[in-house]
Formats: sequence, C-alpha cells, structure tokens
Amino acid sequence: MDIKQLEYFIVVCEQKSFSRAVDVLHISQPSLSRQMQQLEAGLGLHLLRRTGRGVEPTEAGFRLLNHAQTISRAVRIAQEDLDRYRAQCDGRIRLGLPPRISRRIAPELVKRFREAFPGATLNVTEGLSVEMFGWLSKARIDIALLYDPPPSDLLRYRSIFREELVLAYSDTYQPAPSSRIQGSELQAFPMVLPSAPNSIRALVDKACRELSISLDIVAEVDLVQSVGETTLQAEVCSILPKSEVEDPRHQGRFRYALIENPVIINDLVIATPVHEARINKLNDGVSDMLHELVIETWTAG
Repeated sequence: MDIKQLEYFIVVCEQKSFSRAVDVLHISQPSLSRQMQQLEAGLGLHLLRRTGRGVEPTEAGFRLLNHAQTISRAVRIAQEDLDRYRAQCDGRIRLGLPPRISRRIAPELVKRFREAFPGATLNVTEGLSVEMFGWLSKARIDIALLYDPPPSDLLRYRSIFREELVLAYSDTYQPAPSSRIQGSELQAFPMVLPSAPNSIRALVDKACRELSISLDIVAEVDLVQSVGETTLQAEVCSILPKSEVEDPRHQGRFRYALIENPVIINDLVIATPVHEARINKLNDGVSDMLHELVIETWTAG
C-alpha cells in the first residue's frame, strides 16, 4: 500500500467507475486495475465490488476509504506547508549593516546564508545607523543592525550586544591618561569624533549634557574607521567602542581608558519592521544568523 494507490482508490470510489476514474487520473484502465489488484493483494482484503452501475467499496473498502481520505488530506497539508516554506526561503532579503560590522561578519554571513538558503538571494547594503533607520521605515531594506536607534512604532528591536565606549588614544600619545577616568575629565583631552548625526556622537553628546561639560573637539569625521585612523596618527583622543579599539587590524597600536560616571554604553540591535508583509523563515533565519555571528565575533575579540 502506498500513497499513489490510496489516491487512485479514492478516485475510483468517488467516481464509482473505473472508466470515469481513468479519465480523472489520466492513466490507462489496465494500469488502474493493476494498481487496485496490488492494493487488495497487499492488504489481503476485497476492497471493491462490481455492480450494475459500476463499482462500490466493500465494507473493508469503506473502512480503508476513511483512512485514505485522512491520509490524503494530511499529505496535501504537508505539501502546501512545505511549498509555502520553499517560497519563503527562495526569496530575496535586503540587509543593512554598519561598515565596521560588515567588514568583520559579511564573509561568514554569506557562507552560512548560502548553506541554509541555497535558493535565496542576500543583498547587503552598508550605511550609518541613522541612514538605515530611515531605509527600514521606508521599506527599502528588510533587516538592519543598528546602534542605539530611537524608539519607533514602526520597528521592532532585538538587542544582541552591548559594549562600553572608551577613551581611545595611540600608544605614542603623551601624556597617557590613567586606565580609568571620570566622565567629567573628558573635557581635558583634544578629541576627534564622528560628526552628527551618528549613534556614537549622540551618546557622547548626551553624556556631556548630563555632566554639563563641553569637549575640546578638534576634528569631526564621518566614519568610525576614519576616526580611529585619525586618532592613531594625529596625536588626539577619541571616544570609541571598545571592540573597535581592540580590533586586530590596528595591530595593538591603540590604548584606552575606561570611562566612569557615567559609563557610556553602545547598544547594537537587530531591527525589523513591525508590519512587514515579508516576514517569513528567511527573515527569521537571517536574524538568527546575525545574532550568532555578532556574539561569536565579538566574544572572540
């Protein structure tokens, strides 16, 4: 007994005729008769009897018909569910990443994405958190990693990594600050910072307002990577994420001081639209991959 035989049996019972059943099934009558004979032989029961008007199920046939219809419905539901799943996984997902994050996780993300969703396409766009917040709100991208986004009724957030911002300086900077400094001491150092709007700059400005201090900002640079390189080469300080300062690409040239009172925390979140019509297994899978990769990468340093 197999699924095909059960499907044929259901059609024969519904049509009450082998000749009408072959028209529905588009097979020859000898082939259909052979399938029914094999079904009866396999079960050791007579399932159909001929009448003057065609065929009808025997008592055993009626019992099997009930089971066969249940099995057929279950198979159809399973097929429809898997078809929906395949459709969800064969699509295209647009992902926004901050450049600093993209550089470190994009290659491994693409590798895992291809393994998990071989029929889908991943489109990666880099941008600042402020830019990507707008792209998400306007449905230009489907998922983004954002630093400290503002509250929004249009987006849902999943926090995945929180880290301190530190006072960063080069190994040649003199005089070197203490290993820990108070927030109020930040005004004593020449600073290069990301220019607004920028999530790091917003956090720093907020802390300064709370402390009622003004920083000695000697330069503003758009990207965190450029801020870091300027800090290393221009004998100035900056306020950067600890992970950026410890990034191996800097070859140990950075030094840093922990900032206390207040501790400034940078929050990295996965952001998705609340009313996203395309939320599916693909979106969920990429979101989980992002979470795993960020944790793995930043835990490993």
